[in-house]
Amino acid sequence: MGSSTGSPPFTRFAVSRAVSWAGNSLTLVALPVLVYQRTSDPLLTGLLAACEGLPYLLLGLPAGALVDRWGARRTMLVTTLLSALVTAAVPLADLLGALSTAQLLLTAFLTSSLFVFFDAGSFGAVPAIVGRDGIGPALARLSGISTVIGLAGPALAGVLLTVLRPPQVLALDAVSYGLSVLLLLTVHWSSAPVPRRGLFAEIGEGLRYVWDHHLVRVLTLIGVGGSLAGGVVTGLLVVLAARRFGLGAGDLPLGVLYAAGPAGALLATFVVNPLQRHVAVGRLSLASWSSSALVLAVVVVAGTWWAAALALLAWQTASTLAILNAIVVRQTVTPMPLQARVNTTARMIAWGGQPLGAAVGGAVTAWSSLEAGLGLAVACTAASVVGGLLGGLHRTPRLADLTTDPATAVTAVTPVAASSDAPDTELDLRARGEPS
Repeated sequence: MGSSTGSPPFTRFAVSRAVSWAGNSLTLVALPVLVYQRTSDPLLTGLLAACEGLPYLLLGLPAGALVDRWGARRTMLVTTLLSALVTAAVPLADLLGALSTAQLLLTAFLTSSLFVFFDAGSFGAVPAIVGRDGIGPALARLSGISTVIGLAGPALAGVLLTVLRPPQVLALDAVSYGLSVLLLLTVHWSSAPVPRRGLFAEIGEGLRYVWDHHLVRVLTLIGVGGSLAGGVVTGLLVVLAARRFGLGAGDLPLGVLYAAGPAGALLATFVVNPLQRHVAVGRLSLASWSSSALVLAVVVVAGTWWAAALALLAWQTASTLAILNAIVVRQTVTPMPLQARVNTTARMIAWGGQPLGAAVGGAVTAWSSLEAGLGLAVACTAASVVGGLLGGLHRTPRLADLTTDPATAVTAVTPVAASSDAPDTELDLRARGEPS
């Protein structure tokens, strides 16, 4: 039996996440700025974003099954502590005059790898802390906290970079990890033992469910196009700011450009539920990705930083709406014992395009032009729309009509049965999103 979302254990858990998210939002700006300051190379800046996105592609499949074995609490404590040490190594190396671009790329890769396991652990932690009935409110609360921090954090980073050097800002992130560990140590929960059937067998269950469920499969696969575009934009944002608008580490508009995305994500959280009540899930996905492609085209030609910021806000609103729609659908129709494996598997597939998009976008910009690199994001998003049409998304029902047969875990729009050992209970998560 878990505790409520207003209980001290969950409150401490939420505060620990908020502290860590705040530190991460500073690094989101400081790390690419530091790489670009050192190299002035858009290819390396794109490679940094690729290093941040690649771990989920490599580790997403085994992470869920391994964390089930290790225990969520132990995994979250260890990965947070290791993240603190890896991040703290950057300002330490800077003080010693030994900091290298290779270390910065390695830092991005290692912290992102640790996050994959922490993320898998959080799927088990929240239900254990608040109980089954509290999952929806708890994740909604965490999602709201992370979105607000994602909105304010980059702007704060822009301010801090006017008085601190980027390695010093990264030191603040390392401190935030340490505080998060101390708070997590005060939160205790128990986990039911998970039967072991072999790592590959457990991974296969998650893969089969994602592939056999037609709607989940289509929404996940077209998410790859969106993540490719996201990787391009993330990798080139600091290049766009520097080359086109002449912005540097001490300029507040740089923080505004980085804050435009979280602002759009926050807006999407307000509109996704009303839209899902009235618009078929497939049509909502198609409309969102279509809008995303259109506003990305505006980013390609934007002549002022504020026009680019507005276009980025609209792009993130549309793309986040598509992502949230897919997450809610996936968690609505997935059996409870498969939630962690299905979600890490789907995230791995959908996020798999991010590192490739960042690397290719940086390469195209280095060898051709910034407009060509950003144009790649438009093309990738348009491909998502085409894929959705070919997958029949325009013929899907509304979210309320996606009923799950508890005996077989097959929805009304799924022609293929899922895993035969699906349970006889389902979790209705239609009314919420998912924390980042």
